[in-house]
Amino acid sequence: MSTKVVITGLGATTPLGGDVASTWDGLLSGRTNAQVLTDEAFADLPARIAAPAAVDPGEVLSRVEARKLDRYEQFAMVAAREAWKDSGLADADVPGERIAVSLGSGIGGLISMLNVYDTLRTKGPRHVTPYTIPMIMPNGGAAWVGLDIGARASVQTPVAACASGNEAIRHGLDLIRSGKADVAVVGGAEAAIHPLPMAAFGAMMALSRRNDDPQHASRPFDKARDGFLLGEGGAVMVLESAEHAERRGARVYAEVAGAGASADGHHIVQPDPEGKGNAFAMREALTNARLAPHEVIHINAHATSTPAGDVAEAVGIRAVFGEAAQNVVVTAPKGALGHLLGAAGVAESIATVLALYHRVVPPTINLDNLDDEVGLDVAVEPRKLPEGQLAAINNSFGFGGHNLVIAFRTV
Repeated sequence: MSTKVVITGLGATTPLGGDVASTWDGLLSGRTNAQVLTDEAFADLPARIAAPAAVDPGEVLSRVEARKLDRYEQFAMVAAREAWKDSGLADADVPGERIAVSLGSGIGGLISMLNVYDTLRTKGPRHVTPYTIPMIMPNGGAAWVGLDIGARASVQTPVAACASGNEAIRHGLDLIRSGKADVAVVGGAEAAIHPLPMAAFGAMMALSRRNDDPQHASRPFDKARDGFLLGEGGAVMVLESAEHAERRGARVYAEVAGAGASADGHHIVQPDPEGKGNAFAMREALTNARLAPHEVIHINAHATSTPAGDVAEAVGIRAVFGEAAQNVVVTAPKGALGHLLGAAGVAESIATVLALYHRVVPPTINLDNLDDEVGLDVAVEPRKLPEGQLAAINNSFGFGGHNLVIAFRTV
């Protein structure tokens, strides 16, 4: 019998708010922070809209600390500190050798790399900060968080594009189940609202071009969707073995019941239109969690608002759940949050956990006309969940065909 793993701490800083409470309130109320980017550097881009973080992380961290960190690392630190405090472990005496960190990012310190290169080119090498390498290395966020909490069991950085955050959760789950750690701080962070990645995503026709209507740009599952809305932020969970959490009297949000992973093996950026890869990951998550499809009552969908991706996910869901799919309440948070890339999986896993904890599913905003090819029960208003033991899954898929699915269960 594998070790039961539970969630005891949550932290987030997103386009909807600077913490978990404000982010959750934003999801329930259907808010969005989508806006036109007015800096002249974005003026000639085909897509000039995004969803910036509601609270600048530089305002939360000290000035000295913020100067050492890339923006994505700042998001990681803010979210991790909230989660660590929320868990109560800040006041617990846990040996560092029993604490692990797994914190992913799809792109890492890209903004610092570009900015420092501009400094080198215009001012010369003497003006390059000595913190440049720690700011641009992909493992920087995980490393700083590990130092902050004294983690010594393991500090890792999964990189799986937009599935990086859920890969971090899976890694933390495995570390605790294997007995290599009692506590795992898992998460994701991303900061890529910059002309270069936006021009690149735009060249791929991946971004919405509703420049005159940003608040309605991200439209998961809607017939009129035309691409995703880039967001930014960080999200972190604290996982513990149930025995460890019980021993210290911790508050528990939910159980991480299982995880599943797969690769599409189809295309570097396009999803398998038959949904075979995402279906495989969902089945593996259910098997790993010892759940039957009919036991799942809620799915937090990856649904980025791209024409191909949303339908491919729906095809996979219907293949896995069959007739039971009609009894599953689906939501797609990217309508409100935008796409947080490497932070998306954990931010949306937090939403999944809170849906079980509070027994209410947040709505999918901007869904006016459900695509005929979706064929799922997608919530457009907050939807109450019944009493009793419940299970849910969170889907997270990334460029390269990475599919990571996490299953959660009430406790």
